[in-house]
Amino acid sequence: MTIAKNTICVWYDTEAEAAARFYSEIFPDSYVHAVHRAPADYPSGKAGDVLTVDFTVAGIPCLGLNGGPTFSHSEAFSFQIATDSQEETDRYWNAIVDNGGQESACGWCKDRWGISWQITPRVLTEALAAGGEEARRVFEAMMEMRKIDVAAIEAARRS
Repeated sequence: MTIAKNTICVWYDTEAEAAARFYSEIFPDSYVHAVHRAPADYPSGKAGDVLTVDFTVAGIPCLGLNGGPTFSHSEAFSFQIATDSQEETDRYWNAIVDNGGQESACGWCKDRWGISWQITPRVLTEALAAGGEEARRVFEAMMEMRKIDVAAIEAARRS
């Protein structure tokens, strides 16, 4: 495996490997490449504990770091996954929320590790990019949603 020039590093308390394996089961083009164990004791772990995990989420190279409880996640960082249908939107949303995650608003949810995800149908992105009255209608419809309802977005586009 070639080391990418730019890799997203995601801090976990102790469960980077579990998170990476979960993502690799849900999203296409997602893999766990390597698990690296600490060669010696460190502030939040012992020699032999999983220290880092090299993984890919939807084609994006990532490094999971088991850094301990010092830092927590916020919505300031999220993965955005573009979807092509309600079925695909539901599949990703439900996988995250139904496995210890939490719903938020406007297509956002958090996984059980506190990582934020935007599960975003392309029809929403396209409508917002169109601008004008169409974008306003779609934006107002989206603001009332948790998981994005593709049919409601399409209806708002046509209104």
